[in-house]
This record gives sequence, C-alpha cells and structure tokens, in this order.
Amino acid sequence: MKKVFVAILAGFLTLGVSNVNAQTVAGQGKTQEVISLNETNHNFGKVPQGKPVTTTFVINVTGADSLNLEHVQASCGCTTPEFKAGKYAPGSKVEIKVGYNAASVGSFSKPVTIIYNNGQQKVINISGEVESTPAASAPASAGKSL
Repeated sequence: MKKVFVAILAGFLTLGVSNVNAQTVAGQGKTQEVISLNETNHNFGKVPQGKPVTTTFVINVTGADSLNLEHVQASCGCTTPEFKAGKYAPGSKVEIKVGYNAASVGSFSKPVTIIYNNGQQKVINISGEVESTPAASAPASAGKSL
C-alpha cells in the first residue's frame, strides 16, 4: 500500500511540475510580429544631383492585434517620410512614402524609424549615390554679330 501511495504522489508532483513548466514556457514564448514590410532597405542606385527621389515602403499588418502607427521619423532634413498615423486592422496595408532631396553629391544611407504600438520601433533605410551633373553650357549664338 505504501508503494501505491508513493507512486500516486509522485504522479501528482510530476503533473504539477509539468503544468508549471508549460505555463512558464508559454508565458516566455515570442509573440507574433505585428508588422512585416515589403522591404527594409531601398537602394536608389545613382541619382542625379538636385533630382529628388522617392520610394514607398508597404507595411502589412500581420498580427492578430491592430497596428497603431504613431510616428515615422527621418534622421535628417534631407529625408522626408509621408504617412498617415492611426489604427490599422489586421490584414491592412499601410504605405510610407520616403523622399530624399539629393542636394549633396556623394553616397548616402539614411535610416527612417517607424514608431508603433506604444513605442515599438522598426528601422527602414534608404541609400544610393548622388552624382554631380555637368553644368549646361550656353547655346551657341545663331544670330549675327553687331
């Protein structure tokens, strides 16, 4: 009888420990990402100086919860994000248009930070190389000399 009691007690303890471990693992499990992007890096390639360029990043709201798009912040004034803040339901698509002014010659790499759902952040990046354009020469005179 004593062996039966010990076996039953051991069984209950094993079940109890298993149940606690299952809850702990479930509580520590990763949550599904709320958003996914069509791309996180966009390279414009070679861009002529003074010709602004734009691209559109598309956010897919993939989680079971909605997306609260709070803000999109560029790293400097040469980069301008356009977006509509607000709540988006699961399954929605949200566009963020990012422009670069191409004023300065040389390579560029600019991060843009998406802030959503109470301060969570995701960084996207634009890059490329601005080339100087040769100055236009004055047209040849077609008239007569005075």
